[in-house]
Amino acid sequence: MDTTAAVIFIIAAFSLGVIIIMKRDSLPQRSRRTLALLSITLIAFAFFFIVYYLFNLGA
Repeated sequence: MDTTAAVIFIIAAFSLGVIIIMKRDSLPQRSRRTLALLSITLIAFAFFFIVYYLFNLGA
């Protein structure tokens, strides 16, 4: 099973979260909330991918 796309998504999701945390003071209030919700959703999905691949590692 090729996991390249999943690894790229996981790295991108965590990178987006880090960038939003680092630049939160320079973002406008309206886009800050939207980007925060989007990054929380993407990071939660990335955690799901990590757990899924760890469970399937032994199979």
